[in-house]
Amino acid sequence: MNIKPLADRVVLKPVAAKEQTESGIILASSAKEKPQVAEVVAVGPGGNVDGKEITMHVKVGDKVIYSKYAGTDVKMDDIEYIIVRQSDILAVVE
Repeated sequence: MNIKPLADRVVLKPVAAKEQTESGIILASSAKEKPQVAEVVAVGPGGNVDGKEITMHVKVGDKVIYSKYAGTDVKMDDIEYIIVRQSDILAVVE
C-alpha cells in the first residue's frame, strides 16, 4: 500500500535509533530517544495552502531533521511512518 501525501505534507521514515552507546552500553527501549532524522518517502504537490503558494523544497530520498514533536505517526505494513508539514522539517542532511 502506498501513502500519497496531500498539499504541503511529507511522509518520513525514521532512521533507526541507536541500540548501543559509543562506549558499548546497550540501551533499553525505554531509554532510547525518538529519532529526529528521517528519510523522505513521499512528498505532496505543494500548491496553494491556506492562501499561500507553497513550493516543496525536499524530494524523495533526502535525509532530513524534523521537529521533535511534529507530525502524525502512521503504521502501514509493519513499517512506521511520520506525516509532517514541510514547515516542520528543520534541515536537509547532506
